[in-house]
Amino acid sequence: MRIPTVLSTEVSAPHASTMPTVLTGVFITILDFFIVNVTIPATQLDLHASATAMEWVVAGYGLAYGSGLILGGRLGDMFGRRRMFVIGLTLFTLTSIACGLAPDATTLVTARVTQGASAALLAPQVLAILRTTYSGSAQARAINLYALTMGLAAVFGQLIGGLLIQADLFGLGWRLCFLINVPIGVAALIMTRRAVPESRLSGTTRLDLGGTVLVTLALVATLLPLIEGREQGWPLWTWLSFAVATALFLAYGRRRHESPLIDLSLFRERAFTVGLLTQLTFTMGMAAYFLIFALYTQQGRGLDALQAGLIFAPMGAGYLAASLLASRLVARFGRQVIALGGLTRALGLAALLVMVAQDSPISWLVPALIIDGIGMGLALAPIMGTVLARVAPHHAGAAAGALTTAQQVGGAIGVGIVGIVFYGSLSAGVAQAFQHSLVYLIAITVALAGLVQLLPGPTAKV
Repeated sequence: MRIPTVLSTEVSAPHASTMPTVLTGVFITILDFFIVNVTIPATQLDLHASATAMEWVVAGYGLAYGSGLILGGRLGDMFGRRRMFVIGLTLFTLTSIACGLAPDATTLVTARVTQGASAALLAPQVLAILRTTYSGSAQARAINLYALTMGLAAVFGQLIGGLLIQADLFGLGWRLCFLINVPIGVAALIMTRRAVPESRLSGTTRLDLGGTVLVTLALVATLLPLIEGREQGWPLWTWLSFAVATALFLAYGRRRHESPLIDLSLFRERAFTVGLLTQLTFTMGMAAYFLIFALYTQQGRGLDALQAGLIFAPMGAGYLAASLLASRLVARFGRQVIALGGLTRALGLAALLVMVAQDSPISWLVPALIIDGIGMGLALAPIMGTVLARVAPHHAGAAAGALTTAQQVGGAIGVGIVGIVFYGSLSAGVAQAFQHSLVYLIAITVALAGLVQLLPGPTAKV
């Protein structure tokens, strides 16, 4: 059955399988961002790779992913979101095979960078498809499930990786963490043609090639020092890179084009601008937390990768429960649900700080982790809903790309700042370094609750 094209100004009745099909795309792209952390020791040993090469297995994916998201969203607006979803998912599946079969570190790094670029083409289409296919309360539920899927992929990435490595099916070891994407990707591709409607901008548009180059280079110049700067001691090139990024963004702002990569009129919408800053702040406190908590459990408590992954389960349970309730709470309390999420996270992190300071048994951390997960679940979906519900449908792809870019930039900034705090305190022990980092994270989550007050209200129709 051929599904008709949906112009950006129209909404079609979704197929029953639309949501699980497109959410598969966001699940595997986020999962691959986190699961690789577990594979590093085994991969380095198997491929006889250097520490620098292993660093780029992680950083290469994040750099290509973060710098390509806005372009990926715009391509979906122009040439069809389902079409770009299919192309991105196909490339992601193929590059997963390349990663899983890589004979050496150079091949693996190259495949990871290409995989990140594929993810950048795939990921923004998911939010844009949900935004243009669903409306009203159905759209709120769809965005809530998007956030739920993304959070579960992040929270359980390390656990899934640990389980796959321990299973060692067919003797594949770490390679299975990449090859697992293949059957998932193929299944989603089979479903996409039947289940996912096409949508694109009406009328003829052409890509702003000059603007594309400026924005992509600006994002690379922003993300590269954030990813590499701390480990290298923030040398001169990192600050020059930030300066170049600023100049490139300013140059883009002075450009005029009939079909700009990012329509700057979006930033006149308070919901979009403040929502973008809110998303940035939230992810500054989330990605960094996953990193230092994994370091604390493994280096500070001596857990292996699987055991450390299991410790994330209570957080995932709290996140799941809160995410399922978030849309109903937002319908009643609006933007204050995001603030409640931030304050709940702060409470959970403060309780965790006390437990760590007292060197409590690892099982005693569980209540604090559940509270923290609840806070994450209450905040993430309402942020996305607040932004996307107020964006015109013809900007859906660009806005989704900007929103997911803010996640990547926020995560990189948070990891950079927490890295300075954590490693700067490491001489006093892993537990002490973790405690100092938690103080920063608590401050960020409280700041999130304050920033939310600048969002327009009411937000009942997210």
